[in-house]
Amino acid sequence: MWERILTILRKEFRSVLRDPRMRVVIIGVPIIQTMIFGYAVTLDVRHVQLAVIDHDGTPASRELVARFTGSAYFDAIAHTHDEDAARALVDAGRAAAILQVNAGYEENLRAGRTTPVQLIVDGSDSNTARFIVNYGTQITAAANGAILLEQAQRRAGRTIAVGRAEVQPRAWFNADLESRNYYVPGIIAMLVMLIGLMLTSMAIVREKEAGTIEQIMVTPIRPVEFILGKCAPFVVIGFLNTALVAGLGLFWFDIPLRGSFALLLLGTALFLLSTLGIGLFVSTVSHTQQQAMMTTFFFFFPAMLFSGFIFPIANMPTAIQWLTLLDPLRYFLVIIRGVFLKGVGLAVLWDQLAALLILGVGVMIFAVKRFHKTLA
Repeated sequence: MWERILTILRKEFRSVLRDPRMRVVIIGVPIIQTMIFGYAVTLDVRHVQLAVIDHDGTPASRELVARFTGSAYFDAIAHTHDEDAARALVDAGRAAAILQVNAGYEENLRAGRTTPVQLIVDGSDSNTARFIVNYGTQITAAANGAILLEQAQRRAGRTIAVGRAEVQPRAWFNADLESRNYYVPGIIAMLVMLIGLMLTSMAIVREKEAGTIEQIMVTPIRPVEFILGKCAPFVVIGFLNTALVAGLGLFWFDIPLRGSFALLLLGTALFLLSTLGIGLFVSTVSHTQQQAMMTTFFFFFPAMLFSGFIFPIANMPTAIQWLTLLDPLRYFLVIIRGVFLKGVGLAVLWDQLAALLILGVGVMIFAVKRFHKTLA
């Protein structure tokens, strides 16, 4: 039995590694994707391009503008009195926001009156716009506090000691709040699933396309041996991708690995059960490699969207949240981020591992039965 499985395994390894395109998929894609998510994909909003319209032109208005431009969040790219010119900058995408200080700003402040300051934001990117509004609100609130203190001191004619509560924020697990620390570990899950799905489904369909699967089935090899021999190389490739991306994250991006690497490999093994099972199912409903590729992406993109990788599951409708319970990627992402960032162990992640085990065994049994029926 094992000799027959090893024969299929060697044949599959030679078939995969002989194809230059497959070598690129196995080695090149993980590196490229990790670099893209490590450098290009970020939710951190810094250096917002700001157009300034200061109709007041007083020391108070200039101080407010300086508070915006002196922070790490805003860069003034233009100072103008022409509102149409400022709007043109936003329309052209050269500015993401306009800070407009109206005439009478300082006079209203000295008189103790509330004076509006407009922060006009390009809302086409709603996520970035929310960040900009929050940053602008914080800066304006700090300016208001300074103004109120100055007015109180002026009325009293002396320096007033004012007590205040100071918030001292501290972020656990990701002290610098770097987006790459959140996304790069998740790349492991995405790549293991995508490459596992593609290689498993296309490897078996390739035998169908070439007309060799019938020849294999008339040999003494049994279907279960054929499946094990076909899937085993992709288990190895899945572990290699995990180690490759984890190594890039650790040594290139300085992402911490606070937990057990052995626990990460255990989670990867359970996740591969589901991934290879889905790939095997895809192979039973596809007749060509092109069909297998399209069906793979049909599974992959909903799994990615429902996993919480991009959008928080808690923000989804209740019906969709229940649907995400069938997504193995959801559980594996919790395991990966728990191991990398939080350093938690089996006592915390056992339920995620159990869910992966139940889901993986169920998917694999269904796929194997479907595969046997297809061969019959």
